[in-house]
Amino acid sequence: MDQVTKALIAGSIFGLIATGTMLPMDFGSKSKKRDALLAAFIERFSIGFIIPLIALPLPHYATGLLLGVLLSLPSAIITKTYIPILIMGALGGVIIGFLS
Repeated sequence: MDQVTKALIAGSIFGLIATGTMLPMDFGSKSKKRDALLAAFIERFSIGFIIPLIALPLPHYATGLLLGVLLSLPSAIITKTYIPILIMGALGGVIIGFLS
């Protein structure tokens, strides 16, 4: 399996997991919930897609951790929900980095 295929699979799985954890949440309206779920999927898909394709001079899990946290930080700042967003980005990044 080539790296792009692995990246597509990792991004899709991470995006689906992230949106799945958000389904029970209340966002006030259906359109806000749809927007939040779509944004979360795109962000997590991007993290999962990029990690297998980046080669930094670090162990793969460390590259995943770094990218997972850095790419999750804007959403954490905007929503002021730091802990869950950064932990999910860090854990997902480490797992994807380890597996790639």
